[in-house]
Amino acid sequence: MSRTVRTVLGDLDPAALGVTDSHDHLFIRSPLLPGQELDDPAAAEDVLRAYAAAGGRAFVQWTPLGLGRGADSLAALSRATGVHVVAATGAHQAVHYAPGFFPESDEAETEAAERPGPYADLAERFVAELTTGLPGAPEGVRAGLIKVAADPGPAGRHTRWTLAAAAEAHHATGAPIAVHLEADGTPHWILDRLHGRHGVRPDRIILGHLTRLPDRALHRALAAEGVHLALDSPSRTGHPGDHGAFEVIADLVEAGHAHRLLLGADTTTRNARAAGGPVRLLTELAPRLARSHGPELLDLLLTANPAAAFAADWRTP
Repeated sequence: MSRTVRTVLGDLDPAALGVTDSHDHLFIRSPLLPGQELDDPAAAEDVLRAYAAAGGRAFVQWTPLGLGRGADSLAALSRATGVHVVAATGAHQAVHYAPGFFPESDEAETEAAERPGPYADLAERFVAELTTGLPGAPEGVRAGLIKVAADPGPAGRHTRWTLAAAAEAHHATGAPIAVHLEADGTPHWILDRLHGRHGVRPDRIILGHLTRLPDRALHRALAAEGVHLALDSPSRTGHPGDHGAFEVIADLVEAGHAHRLLLGADTTTRNARAAGGPVRLLTELAPRLARSHGPELLDLLLTANPAAAFAADWRTP
């Protein structure tokens, strides 16, 4: 079976994906970001048109279920702008949801209780969105990615259970798993959980927000494990990760890990969108990298690597 990238308009040959923003958002809302919601389809269309004019051809939205991912608009936006859009299923940290969205379980918090109580059908929900379609979307509009998130500090029950559900959905469908990391999180624990405990191959895992983690030795060790690393703050004006982003890229390229790197803008607020979002990724970051490392690196990070990271041998259970 040949690998394809699952977009909202259907499965695509990875060679046709083109220049890709590997981590971003057209639509997202969270109770942690009041007044910063991205919820306007017309504004999203403007973003995609400007991104396409700058040379962008594909856009991977990491907004999971329950956070206003605009499922009813994604296919129409892709058709109108000519930009390939990959949507996500999955779940973010519990704090990004209104109380009660993930009800508390009465079951004991044990290692054996991977998905107790209200989480028991979460993997099936992920699988349905990957193989049948997104709720509220036109028929056949499917997710092409599972997004989950690590906690700040030690992982809680919600994270353990959503990781288990994501791994189960991956094994059922072949979908890649993308993980939101925190600056004080434990990425090796996430990798050990997904790969060591649940059997997900490292090359099917994308770790996001690498620039939030200052330890260069950690970056190299993660890349050596075979995971994809998403550098998704270099285009966010004022983000703390901006200060060391280019040094992180240079260090990993020098260490021989360029083939593991992805780039994205991760536009999560109206303020970030106003600062340039995915367009700045291509008009400011890309030229700077080309001057430093040559156009071959840009082709790798923006085109070849995303084609490998997001393509899958899709299965239907």
